[in-house]
Amino acid sequence: MLSVAARAGPFAPFVSAAAHAVPGPLRPLAPAAPRTQHKVPLDPKRALLCRESLSGRAARGGLVASASLNAPASVRYVHNDVAVPDFSAYRRQDVQDPAASSQGSSDSRKGFSYLMTATTCVATAYAAKNVVTQFISTLSASADVLALSKIEIKLSDIPEGKNMAFKWRGKPLFVRHRTQAEIKQEAEVDLAQLRDPQHDLDRVKKPEWVILIGVCTHLGCVPIANSGDFGGYYCPCHGSHYDASGRIRKGPAPLNLEVPAYQFIGDDMVVVG
Repeated sequence: MLSVAARAGPFAPFVSAAAHAVPGPLRPLAPAAPRTQHKVPLDPKRALLCRESLSGRAARGGLVASASLNAPASVRYVHNDVAVPDFSAYRRQDVQDPAASSQGSSDSRKGFSYLMTATTCVATAYAAKNVVTQFISTLSASADVLALSKIEIKLSDIPEGKNMAFKWRGKPLFVRHRTQAEIKQEAEVDLAQLRDPQHDLDRVKKPEWVILIGVCTHLGCVPIANSGDFGGYYCPCHGSHYDASGRIRKGPAPLNLEVPAYQFIGDDMVVVG
């Protein structure tokens, strides 16, 4: 009601006379008109919010009036008696006294701040490392896939002069037990006559064992072992001939048969992959 009275301009005394007095230290501009007292039924369970119930919470400072040519006049209280919360329980003991300088305790406070910052950074880096590691581990191959990536072959099951085929990573794998005549024959081949020059000793770890991937380097067909003009491998699709070392000797294939990665475990076992 105070705002309405203030905005009324020259009619403010008359408006204030017809309303209740504004709670505050000032007296009303005009005495209020007498009213007949009536009992108003109130709900005791609900607090009645009215001007009288909030008078104890109203500001008790002086009035501040402002007027402008382009804006209506206004009157408000100065809120200079608002209680400021006490944060002493959350402040450090070194800065409790407002009259004392805080420069003497700056080193200890900075050290504590640096320690907390460093601890937070280390903990964050450790957590980030675990998250990245777990994410990358989900992209790696599973245990069953890793188990199929290697194959163990018992060499005593392959007689001399014979070739045995295995399935490795979805491809045919040739393991050939060569005779001494085949070893001598392949070692004497002139490299100048080869399309893909490679010495026999560079393709084997033990001269009597040749391990090859049985996929023709022309169009991916599977050659036939112990066949062809050179007694090695023959691809019937387009007539590629390989010798007993897996080197291309005749036909359209441009490269030798691929030699996979393998290692011998003892004299009777080899692991491919």
